[in-house]
Amino acid sequence: MKNILITGGAGFIGSHVVRLFVNNYPEYKIVNLDKLTYAGNLANLKDIENKANYEFVKGDIVDCDFILRLFGKHHFDGVIHLAAESHVDRSISNPTEFVFTNVIGTVNLLNAAKNIWKDKPEGKRFYHISTDEVYGSLGNGGMFTEETAYDPHSPYSASKASSDHFVRAYHDTFGLPTVISNCSNNYGSYQFPEKLIPLFINNIKNKKPLPVYGKGENVRDWLWVVDHARAIDLIFHKGEVGETYNIGGFNEWINIDLIRLICCKMDEKLGRSKGDSEKLITFVKDRAGHDLRYAIDATKLKNELGWEPSLQFEEGIELTIDWYLENTEWLENVTSGDYKNYYKKQYNQRS
Repeated sequence: MKNILITGGAGFIGSHVVRLFVNNYPEYKIVNLDKLTYAGNLANLKDIENKANYEFVKGDIVDCDFILRLFGKHHFDGVIHLAAESHVDRSISNPTEFVFTNVIGTVNLLNAAKNIWKDKPEGKRFYHISTDEVYGSLGNGGMFTEETAYDPHSPYSASKASSDHFVRAYHDTFGLPTVISNCSNNYGSYQFPEKLIPLFINNIKNKKPLPVYGKGENVRDWLWVVDHARAIDLIFHKGEVGETYNIGGFNEWINIDLIRLICCKMDEKLGRSKGDSEKLITFVKDRAGHDLRYAIDATKLKNELGWEPSLQFEEGIELTIDWYLENTEWLENVTSGDYKNYYKKQYNQRS
């Protein structure tokens, strides 16, 4: 049996990865480590929480002694590291928190893996999940490749760039078997509604303003979260040690066009008159250091490992909107903060 640590497994992307690994690899022991901050929600994993090959551990990757004890107890064969502060606006308000979690936390995990694998690194893997934001901003042409120079513009992207550099340094200096992936914007079920798509779905439903930065001209490449989880599975098992893989949806959208599409879909599904939801669009002052355009070239991942997105965006956004409309209790619990009670109810005996 392989023991696999997945950090940040109660979050949006992490919960999809945990579910995939628990269901697809019953011979693995999956340990989900999450601090359960505002974005970590164990209700995301109700369907697999009682599986025999799954264990949840509440803890903070910034706590070095705790991480060393955890590795000493479980002797992990692999780490899939997703735990991170990830919201750019929050990084502008509190950059230091992002340094601690995204940089110090990553180094703590690297040190623990290095210490426990020092004699037998064969068959082990430390997989660090990063973001396309480390590459900076693109103009109207071109795409980010694995060779693109780093040029982060926000405290969030700077902290992720730093953690990427540490992962590569531990591979080059200590021979740690590492791999990195940089992904584009994710969308799908279980995303905390501070991010654009679930926020706007919820606001449209409740007829609240839709705050759009600047003129809405920023361009993002959107990736369905289930496809991202599939890519992580593939890279973890078949990616080459020391390599980086870009994961993108081959799916660029100008923000204002995406927002209008969501408005149109929501009007149809809620039985409202065409154009009703667009009246909620409110242009606000642009975010400081706001990158104009991201676009991922995922050709390497496609050519070397055979991965490509399984859904067209129009199908994925339909599934996503339907999920949020059908899971109103989940959304209400998240927006009200009641989701925090789930941990107390389910895990108080074990905490």
